[in-house]
Amino acid sequence: MSTHAVHFHRVLRATPERVFRAFVDADAWVKWLPPHGFTAKVHLLEPQVGGKYRMSFTNLTTGHSHAFGGEYLELIPGQKLRYTAVFEDPNLPGTMQTKVTLTPVSCGVALDIVQEGIPSVIPAEACHLGWQESLQLLTLLVEPEIRG
Repeated sequence: MSTHAVHFHRVLRATPERVFRAFVDADAWVKWLPPHGFTAKVHLLEPQVGGKYRMSFTNLTTGHSHAFGGEYLELIPGQKLRYTAVFEDPNLPGTMQTKVTLTPVSCGVALDIVQEGIPSVIPAEACHLGWQESLQLLTLLVEPEIRG
């Protein structure tokens, strides 16, 4: 089975802790992870090593949903996350792995994401586009520092 990987680097005007929280808080995840045109639901979220998660994306135009889930392999608050993802659709076989690294920099946080094991039936450019849209939404969520 052929797979591919994507890599992303962004610098955000936020703290590493706030960005990390956006990856482990169910309400935050549904706000930023689904690409444009999709909504999301978190069905299970256990953000601890060995913990599981399950979520689904729904296409707002067609109403078609697809679910996926996985396991947290590594969680270091404010620094690193590593988790797996498996689609429930048998046409999207295999296990993906996503590694997120957060590094404090002078103006905020450097965010590095590597996602490997993406099923070959998902075009790499579509995966890039989806992640770029998700990262736009993540930026809008984590950069404002709203007090009170």
